[in-house]
Amino acid sequence: MRIVVLLSAGRHPATGDPCPVPVELQAIALARRIAGAGGAVEGLHAGGRDAAVLDALGHGIDGLTLVGAGAADDPLGALVAALEGRMPVLILAGRRGRGGADGGLLPYRLARALGWPIVADAIAAEFAGGETRVTQALPRGGRRAATVRGAAVITVHPAAPAPLPYVHRARLAGRVSEAAGPALISALAPEGIEMRPYRARPKLIGDVGGGGSAEARLQAVSETRDAGGRVMRHPSPDEAAVAILDFVARFRPRKA
Repeated sequence: MRIVVLLSAGRHPATGDPCPVPVELQAIALARRIAGAGGAVEGLHAGGRDAAVLDALGHGIDGLTLVGAGAADDPLGALVAALEGRMPVLILAGRRGRGGADGGLLPYRLARALGWPIVADAIAAEFAGGETRVTQALPRGGRRAATVRGAAVITVHPAAPAPLPYVHRARLAGRVSEAAGPALISALAPEGIEMRPYRARPKLIGDVGGGGSAEARLQAVSETRDAGGRVMRHPSPDEAAVAILDFVARFRPRKA
């Protein structure tokens, strides 16, 4: 039995350093349980020799395949090209990467390209008799059983069992193979798109309440509320210090 786990170039959310995505390491652990002693679990990454991807060799995969793809390229074509001719029984992926522009749609796009079904948010799975029985995580701690026959794509939920312990010797001895990817289309940064920092939007619906006149209730629904504060673009050190002190003073407890 052969299972492929999709790996991405993760980054630590605080420092930005290369770091494996925890839910992808959980996918490796789940794949090892499904494959059993005689099965093979391989990693697949569309990109170069990123430290975060190579560290996955120490968490239980038998080998890693790197398919050439640029940072701004759509990785779907590279993944499909790598899988052609040697399709695994199952493809596991994390619920979402942690590298920047990760939206969690790649496993769904890959399943559509291959014509396979997809089962989302798995926390446990077993394969027997050509069927994969999956336990899915639902909101508020709920669980649901799902069964899929034949090959399938499975995304793993963060509530799945913890990753396997890291073994540095396996990381150093891990088998890494590289393959040239197909001609890809840059789709992550199309021309004409302006990138701006996120800004919180005010709520459009206020607290209507049950009392008051019809005019007051209509005003409560239609009014927008300002969250307060002000935006300072490239302030001088003195201006920034005054603004910080004013902000802190607003929350300073008053003496009785």
